[in-house]
Amino acid sequence: MLSYCFNEQVIQITESSDENDVQFLIKVLQKDPYVEKMQKVRRFFDDNRVYTDVLFYALADHTYKVIVRIDFYADFILELMKHRLLESVEWKSGQ
Repeated sequence: MLSYCFNEQVIQITESSDENDVQFLIKVLQKDPYVEKMQKVRRFFDDNRVYTDVLFYALADHTYKVIVRIDFYADFILELMKHRLLESVEWKSGQ
């Protein structure tokens, strides 16, 4: 299981899951440069060949609802980390 941390002054992330996918509600609090970074994460998944891996829905005020297939959870978290939207990612064993 992955555990992650983020700067609450920059971004807010809430996560819920069921057996097939994980839903994120992500609100970018600081527009520059983080909205552009979030758009890069979206483009990464929009441009790959798997259409149902990660689905993005843009809401008001730089808020995104993101539905991630459970088998792409780690890919999504690591892509957020790659663009420095997360401060740390850690593998927690035994969960």
